[in-house]
Amino acid sequence: MAELHDLTALEQGKAIRAGEVSPTELAEHYLDRVDRHNDTLGAFITVTPEIARKQAADAESEALAARRDDRRPRLSPLHGVPVPVKDLNFVAGVRCTLGSQAYADHVPDVDDHVAAKLRAAGTVLLGKTNTPEFGLPCYTENRLAPPARTPWDLERSAGGSRGGAAAAVAGGLAPLAQGSDGGGSIRIPSSVCGLFGIKPSRGRVSAGPVQHDVSGLSGSGPIARTVADAAALLDVLAGPMPGDPYSAPSLPQGESFSSYVGRDPGTLRVVGLPQPPVPGVELHPDCRAAYDGAAGLLRGLGHQVDEVELPVDDAILHAFTRVWGVMATVYPVAPEQEELLMPLTRHLRAEGAR
Repeated sequence: MAELHDLTALEQGKAIRAGEVSPTELAEHYLDRVDRHNDTLGAFITVTPEIARKQAADAESEALAARRDDRRPRLSPLHGVPVPVKDLNFVAGVRCTLGSQAYADHVPDVDDHVAAKLRAAGTVLLGKTNTPEFGLPCYTENRLAPPARTPWDLERSAGGSRGGAAAAVAGGLAPLAQGSDGGGSIRIPSSVCGLFGIKPSRGRVSAGPVQHDVSGLSGSGPIARTVADAAALLDVLAGPMPGDPYSAPSLPQGESFSSYVGRDPGTLRVVGLPQPPVPGVELHPDCRAAYDGAAGLLRGLGHQVDEVELPVDDAILHAFTRVWGVMATVYPVAPEQEELLMPLTRHLRAEGAR
């Protein structure tokens, strides 16, 4: 091991429980990296060093008590591990800008369910990761923070709307991160930053109690450097909460997402979409080569890959843009502050208002 950030999140959690790594040492290591690299990567909008140090100290005390008394409740696999939160989620007492100048001074007084579950699991909050305004575009640029860039090529975008989280994880500013995905906000940044991201099934992670996506298109999920780390964070985030309008079916009794990692899945049936279903869109040869490589790898592993071509018409485009426009309207903005919004946001809100 060259550096603490070379450890996976699960390795960090295991080392904390064994007393080999201190949560406070780990938090300071990441806070130092954020201080040195955030301006370049555009990973965080808000950094929370005081909260991180307090939570890390509490996590250290709890880990010490657990080692002294094995009758205490078992600690989370991510206990004491830093996990930043996307700046669309509410953390009590921490600025939540939603990536917008109109919310630059917004400080919620409650945790949403995602933040509450991360707190209950003993994770450490380094800060709020960069997001475009209201999480709408597929790139992470706003008027509050530097644009998020992939650490692999600082001339290129980290994608969006979870670009800040992806830049943080790929750049070693956090071991893993939480984010949300409606139209690719986890998957796009994971792709361009070389990470593993999961958009969970609809209702798998509660969006309440302070905000609800009326379409069910968007949902929170993990982004990480390994599948095992992503599964561990999904275990923390998943599960219904009171007031949820819908939820995904529970896993079988005694199972977790982590329990599936490394298990032989048997023969899977995988559907591939080799062509975009939007008129006039041409698939780039590099994308086709990547698709063919993935399909070939799956077949080589013994899985069945069935290719499906959807009807090429405007149906998906119209449905998605209509839902996206409605989603742009869910954050209230006073009429006198509309001019603070980005042009794309104003356009989508106008479409959604129809």
